[in-house]
Amino acid sequence: MLPMEQALERLLSQVQPLGLTESVSTPLALGRILAQDLVSPLDVPPYDNSAMDGYAVRMAGLQGAGASNADATALLPVSQRVPAGSVPTALLPGTAARIFTGATVPEGADTILMQEQCEAVADAAGGLGHVRVPLAVPQGQHIRRRGEDLQRGQTILSAGARLNAAALGLAATAGAAELTVARRPRVALFSTGDELVLPGQPLGPGQIYNSNRTTLHALLLALGCEVRDLGIVPDTLDATRAALREAARNSDLILSSGGVSVGEEDHLKPALEREGRLDLWQIAIKPGKPLAFGEVHHADAPQGRCFYMGLPGNPVSSFVTFLLFVRPVLLRLQGATQLAPRGYQLPAEFTWTKADKRREFLRGRVTDQGGLALFGNQSSGVMSSAAWADGLIELPPGATVQPGQLLRFLPFNDLF
Repeated sequence: MLPMEQALERLLSQVQPLGLTESVSTPLALGRILAQDLVSPLDVPPYDNSAMDGYAVRMAGLQGAGASNADATALLPVSQRVPAGSVPTALLPGTAARIFTGATVPEGADTILMQEQCEAVADAAGGLGHVRVPLAVPQGQHIRRRGEDLQRGQTILSAGARLNAAALGLAATAGAAELTVARRPRVALFSTGDELVLPGQPLGPGQIYNSNRTTLHALLLALGCEVRDLGIVPDTLDATRAALREAARNSDLILSSGGVSVGEEDHLKPALEREGRLDLWQIAIKPGKPLAFGEVHHADAPQGRCFYMGLPGNPVSSFVTFLLFVRPVLLRLQGATQLAPRGYQLPAEFTWTKADKRREFLRGRVTDQGGLALFGNQSSGVMSSAAWADGLIELPPGATVQPGQLLRFLPFNDLF
């Protein structure tokens, strides 16, 4: 059996980015892979502005006039009012400007005093009045400096980054109405097995509902794919070959579940050998030992070929092998730079005595105490374990677990 690292290296060495891009509206680019560096065309903020509602003053001049103790104050006339979006005049010496959050700091002012620190004194004549300000305050406080967030010419998002909501907000901050992203991978999806029935249909003797179709379809959408669902393929060689040919049309990847073993009713191996090529690997992981990778040759496929990946039929095995192997392939096709999921070291709150020679991925969740709890039934056919969990607990080959032992945890939030 291949170690997981070797299998991933072999897999990814055969897959290159599609290199196809499109421009999309920035608000619609969530989850997409950025195809070109985004460079800020301006400083952000574009001018010094106030972080508070309050008063803009030139504290250097006031403190130089002789603030002698922590209680010292000065009574200043208010010379102008500066709301956000207005253009102030230069601050007159010995005055204060009434200013609001986000407004441009007047030339000559070096400090913003919060309105809670000051005492407004009304003008009987109906003018802007005066304000009493404290003098024992740090010079320069509460001013957002020009370019402190972004600077003109700075690369603010790099090609290959997967765009989340914060990244889209950053792009909008720099004024980007559109982003150049990788074209979505086109994936054809089907399942094999005469025992499978679609949800909503009555079950006959010996039949089960096809959960893999729904699970894999959802995972593909979460990773930014365009999905063409070909349903359930009958367990015959001719039907399997026909399904592969149809799936290869205008697809970048064919994904199937079930039928990748070597039983008499597993027809994908001989079908792939006739329609293209196949590598059938036994991966040293649990769940999910069998994994198929290859190509289907078809005139209507991009560059005359379409990648193929076949996952095990057991629902948890299919789920786990997708996350560990299909996910990095889809990200590579889109030119992503970060393929490996992030792992976190967390303490176990369970005991595990059933050491296995393979690397194991147990379904678990983080408790309120910050430790890892384990679902009671870790069978590869128990999909409720994946629905209950919020991540995978990785155990090295031959590992047992005692409470308090640090384990690597892969949260689903990072994997989806």
